[in-house]
Amino acid sequence: MTTFDDREKAFEAKFARDEDMAFRITARRNRLLGQWAAVQMKLTPEETDAYAKAVVQADFEEAGDEDVIRKLLGDLLAAGVDTDDATVRRAVEAQTVEARRQLMEAQ
Repeated sequence: MTTFDDREKAFEAKFARDEDMAFRITARRNRLLGQWAAVQMKLTPEETDAYAKAVVQADFEEAGDEDVIRKLLGDLLAAGVDTDDATVRRAVEAQTVEARRQLMEAQ
């Protein structure tokens, strides 16, 4: 039975590592999205930092990415940036890849 117990513990450890990595990728992606949107809105460096943190916080409103997309799209349109839903979704995809790359390089 110890072989099965060892396998179970290994699977649990892998699951925990994978979940941790997914969380870190999402948080990094959201920060990068905040920085991307801040550039579009022509914010100052101080405003950019605060805005990136606000985007990270927005992700805790509901499960999935829709809360972040809504925030970004709403803020960009309110700032007079000519954008649409598809552009924001492409930015989400691009920043997800970049966040994963950054975290993989850091390891």
